[in-house]
Amino acid sequence: MAGRINDDDVKAVRDAVPIDAVVSEYLQLRNAGGGNLKGLCPFHDEKSPSFHVSTAKGLYHCFGCQEGGDTVDFIMKIDHLSFAETIERLAAQAGITLRYEEGGYTPGRQQGERTRLVEAHKAAAGYYIEQLDSPEAEIGRRFLAERGFDQAAAQHFGVGYSPAGWDHLTRFLRGRGFTDKELILSGLSQDGRRGPIDRFRGRLMWPIRDISGEVVGFGARKLRDDDNGPKYLNTPETPIYKKGQVLYGIDLAKKEIAKSSRAVVVEGYTDVMACHLAGVTTAIATCGTAFGGDHIKILRRLLMDNGSARVIFTFDGDAAGQKAALRAFEDDQKFAAETYIAIAPDGMDPCELRLAKGDTAVADLAEPRTPLFEFALRQIVSRYALETPAGRAAALDEAAPVVARIKNSGAQHEVAVQLAGMLGILDTQFVVRRVGQLARWARERGRDGGPDQSRRAPRGRAPVSEAEAPAPGLRGPALNLRSPAHRVERELLKLALQRPDLVSPAFDAYGIDEFTAPPYVVVRRCIEDAGGAAAHDDGYVQRVREAAPDDTVRAMVTELIVEPLHTRRDPDEAYAGVQLVAVRLAAVNQRITEIRGTLQRLGPRADPEHLAAVQNELWVLQQYGQSLRERGYAAL
Repeated sequence: MAGRINDDDVKAVRDAVPIDAVVSEYLQLRNAGGGNLKGLCPFHDEKSPSFHVSTAKGLYHCFGCQEGGDTVDFIMKIDHLSFAETIERLAAQAGITLRYEEGGYTPGRQQGERTRLVEAHKAAAGYYIEQLDSPEAEIGRRFLAERGFDQAAAQHFGVGYSPAGWDHLTRFLRGRGFTDKELILSGLSQDGRRGPIDRFRGRLMWPIRDISGEVVGFGARKLRDDDNGPKYLNTPETPIYKKGQVLYGIDLAKKEIAKSSRAVVVEGYTDVMACHLAGVTTAIATCGTAFGGDHIKILRRLLMDNGSARVIFTFDGDAAGQKAALRAFEDDQKFAAETYIAIAPDGMDPCELRLAKGDTAVADLAEPRTPLFEFALRQIVSRYALETPAGRAAALDEAAPVVARIKNSGAQHEVAVQLAGMLGILDTQFVVRRVGQLARWARERGRDGGPDQSRRAPRGRAPVSEAEAPAPGLRGPALNLRSPAHRVERELLKLALQRPDLVSPAFDAYGIDEFTAPPYVVVRRCIEDAGGAAAHDDGYVQRVREAAPDDTVRAMVTELIVEPLHTRRDPDEAYAGVQLVAVRLAAVNQRITEIRGTLQRLGPRADPEHLAAVQNELWVLQQYGQSLRERGYAAL
């Protein structure tokens, strides 16, 4: 039986790894106020950041797609890991040795599939690095040296060498306890006539890491003429390697990309190396596939799509490079960043440019000059005979829809004017009107039959959240954030979860019936079941989440913990007192309304004693309500 990780060790792992440090490995986070951070959600496409992280509580919540949880939940979701795999990964990062119950720990039997495949790749990367120093690898060292890369450069990028024999790596990994099934599944080995053999043999090896820095695949460069394989051979698609979802060098470049709001996209492993060594540390490359939508998602989360973001594509000047540039332009509008293209003199790639003209030339190449849209339009226009009216009209027919796809209306108008100049059409407004008409038609098609647009929060109000929609799995009417009662109940619950020190012990005296929104009633009960706000300690938030009866309620608890409070200043006792009074006063007024209805139904023939009791309760509540309005928190 697989061993269960000791509960104390699980808690130690949760406490040891800050959530902001983990999340920032995947996206750029910025200050959201109130001690929270925000960024573009990694779980759904969005243009405005609605993904919030509470560093103090160790939780995250997206107000767009409602995903939320703690550090463990985030890793499980984003990397598709099991709970045990996630704890094992975080424990390794924190240097915590895990204890396993129910019979101890047997490596390989109890670890999850993904963890095993990642460990196999890590071991393989170390093996290849060692082999680069072997006599056989002289051809690989010479290849690197001829391209300007010394031993230090090879070490920095983890470049290695795969021996030319049939099963050197396979036997090495078997000795480390990996099974033949794991080796085949990982893509490091393949089926041979007599069992598994090495997939990569006699090649220079580049480890391909995901954004968190884990090796998930390899790129292998042919070195010998008798190698009948392709020039570059990459890891096949595996459970941990999807070539359309990885960018070579992203683990090294991500911090500088986020810091500078700039990314440079090159075509190969040696180009990434050349750029980084020349000081262009935002360089990345695709791995044997065209730059596509999933690559854009990775970059957008780092760039945050702010107005100053830049993406510079460098392509060879040959026909293949131009074709790659046009493919990149197809996805250009998925960026809010401005996109540019850079083509080195004489069609050299960054690696060749560094050898020929030095680091300064590479750094200069990466400076944005030619907008990608301009390059794409010039490629279209160049195919037509512009000296004839028919040629200009045909070029306009192909180019105008491209310009119409530009979402920013100001930029669209400016590019339309430039297109008129490229075509030699003197009536600039004709081209502008043509582009505008195509853009309107596209928008109308989108409204009539296109996909629903994601909800966006208007300026000056909270993100779309559970407070504006029915809570799945919770009975009761939809919650309207504009309802004063529901809004103030939500704010008080947020205080009870985020700043329990400000509302306790008064909050714990509030009855369940003082919360009128059904979902908030459930959350109030969770707080009570966790010992109340007065029992807040390091484990308080986790106890409230564990008290939730299902995932839907737990998601709402997380949302309330992460959602910013509606105050521009740091919350204090005065602010908390206003919320406490408002909720109590609303409950008193509601009860007064109910009693008045009861008196009306009783009528003059009611039992005098019962009537007197009801009237007395009404008088007491009216006096209490008046006291709350006049004295505020002091009257509670």
